Amino acid sequence: MGNAVIHFNILTLFPELFPGPLSASVTGAALSKKLWSFSAINIRDYAFDKRGTVDDTPYGGGAGMVLKPDVVAAAIESLKPKSKLIYLSPRGKVFNQKIARQLAQEQEITILCGRYEGVDQRVIDEFQIEEISIGDYVLSGGEIAGYVFIDAILRNVSGVLGADESLAEESFGSEKNPEFQNLLEYPHFTKPAQWRGREVPDVLLSGHHEKIAKWRKQQAVELTRRVRPELVITTNGAAKRAICNPLNQKTNKPADN
Repeated sequence: MGNAVIHFNILTLFPELFPGPLSASVTGAALSKKLWSFSAINIRDYAFDKRGTVDDTPYGGGAGMVLKPDVVAAAIESLKPKSKLIYLSPRGKVFNQKIARQLAQEQEITILCGRYEGVDQRVIDEFQIEEISIGDYVLSGGEIAGYVFIDAILRNVSGVLGADESLAEESFGSEKNPEFQNLLEYPHFTKPAQWRGREVPDVLLSGHHEKIAKWRKQQAVELTRRVRPELVITTNGAAKRAICNPLNQKTNKPADN
């Protein structure tokens, strides 16, 4: 772990998959700067036979194989001291930006990457493992989900993005900017100003920062209402006020007669 801000232990049958794409771009740069670190632990190293058996048929019958509890437990118990333990599973609670921000405060996280039909339930119960899903679909293994999970967390670790304010107006916002919480990010444009008959909105060329800020908020609100209306329903506080009144306009009630 060294002096890294956050460390990930990755329990997997395919340790060669890491760091994989996390070695590129901002996460790769942060890895080089030792803002984060990882250990890829091969679950097969903790098998109890020469063949390296890690799975067996499920009790009760059915297709597929299940990761053995004794082997997975041995891999988990090899890690000391104990850290927050996450099992990436399609039946877990759905991962979101709020969870990513919370987990970015941890010093060490252990990720269990499942394969086959999953992990023996007794391991999950024994170690009180928290199950998290990256979405309502099924992957061949937890490693690909692990890329998504780690990347989303690292973006919330101070210094990884270079400028922490980059998070403030991204989709789903930041606690430092509550008006953009639960909002999707507004559209972006760059040079050239005209391309295939399509022009950059005039307000973005105006240099008027207040008007630009209002336009961006309005675009974020309209996009969220159109694409993810369920986010509006679950929003509250400052973000709800922003959605209901995106330009911060004062509403005047007519005088009583």
